[in-house]
Amino acid sequence: MKLLESSQLTELSRALCVDRGDVKVVARIESYSCKMVGDEKHKYKKFYSQSGTQPGDLEALGCSPNSDPRYGRSLSVSGDEEVLLYDTISRKSLFYLIATLNATFAPDYDFTDAKSSEFSRERSLQWVMRDVDNNLSAVIVEPNTATSCVASNQIIMINHLQGNTAPKNYSQLRDKLWAVIDKEIGMSQCDIYSYTPDMRSDPFSEDGCLWSFNYFFYNKKLKRILFFTCRRIISSSYPMDFDGSIGTGSDSMFLSDYYDDGSSESNSRHRRERSPLNNSRR
Repeated sequence: MKLLESSQLTELSRALCVDRGDVKVVARIESYSCKMVGDEKHKYKKFYSQSGTQPGDLEALGCSPNSDPRYGRSLSVSGDEEVLLYDTISRKSLFYLIATLNATFAPDYDFTDAKSSEFSRERSLQWVMRDVDNNLSAVIVEPNTATSCVASNQIIMINHLQGNTAPKNYSQLRDKLWAVIDKEIGMSQCDIYSYTPDMRSDPFSEDGCLWSFNYFFYNKKLKRILFFTCRRIISSSYPMDFDGSIGTGSDSMFLSDYYDDGSSESNSRHRRERSPLNNSRR
């Protein structure tokens, strides 16, 4: 997957990263071309050879916890049992979703072994937008006098994006956020998928993570995926300096330090990310 540089998406990602003292929000919005780069071609061939499948073969997706009951699944009969049919995804599209996760979090986490059941199809764009809005509006609020300097940096960044007076809450950023995303990916033309943390070995399953959302906007016509990931974490569980300084350049985005999860079991995904608001390593 080739990262498509976008200054607006980078600025939005930084603007959405906030520090509220006891909790922090880490957000990231990136756009990728489905063009394979590096060793992805080799991984693509291995992806099929190991499973004995073809690119067009279908796999069952997990059931989204956000599923609207109006989008009911049909039933098939197998012997005396009724089997609920879930949404499906082609192996090729599944590879793109997994490759996007790897491109986003490499080299700190490896999602190569992620299963199709860890992904879900989201059938309502409006529901996805509402979910994002509800989560972010609860944490991007007017700062009080006790707020650290990150609030000032956040306000400056959002002000630059909108070109007007400094906003006091998420509602003043919302329209710009969705306008930039829509311009980048064409949301109405996208298949939308979500990733459900495996609760073992990804950055969304770590202790102290209060909530997270992970949405893929896949525009097949453009052969492009926009990935919008965000999580809210308890500050004491996040071993990083979150002082509000804004780094420059792509290398400052989500730098990582190892952390000890108290387990002797080795896992390639067990590294913890650093915020794009801080470009210094300890």
